[in-house]
Amino acid sequence: MEGQKLTEHFSLNEFTRSSVAAKHGICNEPPVEAISNLQNLCQEVLEPLREHYGKPITISSGYRCSQLNKLVGGARHSQHLTGEACDLHLPSIKIGLEWFQWLQCHCPFDQLIWEQRLTWIDAHPYLRCWIHISCRRNLDKNRKQVLVLKK
Repeated sequence: MEGQKLTEHFSLNEFTRSSVAAKHGICNEPPVEAISNLQNLCQEVLEPLREHYGKPITISSGYRCSQLNKLVGGARHSQHLTGEACDLHLPSIKIGLEWFQWLQCHCPFDQLIWEQRLTWIDAHPYLRCWIHISCRRNLDKNRKQVLVLKK
């Protein structure tokens, strides 16, 4: 699994690494079908975004086995479980909003979610934002659902 390329710019390791899994001794190795789904996600969404943006894209959360998904508080039927989804680290909110609009207009997707969470660090508010994107291999089954979630 280590070093396996999914596409030109994305490796399987980017989608399976997890500090939570490492801390709890969880094997987060995806089955073959999930790897195929991750390849599709890279080909249909992430490679086009990287080509448009011209810089590396960082995956903050990709494939999750059920045990890991539970630990991180993921949805029970999350597409992270099947390798159809990932969360993107945003270099800045401005760039994230540009990506969000570009993905909505130019890529096939099942769900495109702008997620933000307000947390407090040393009595100071901190807004954390990321993009969740999913894509099904059968492109006709993609719902093109766009959401904004504020936690």
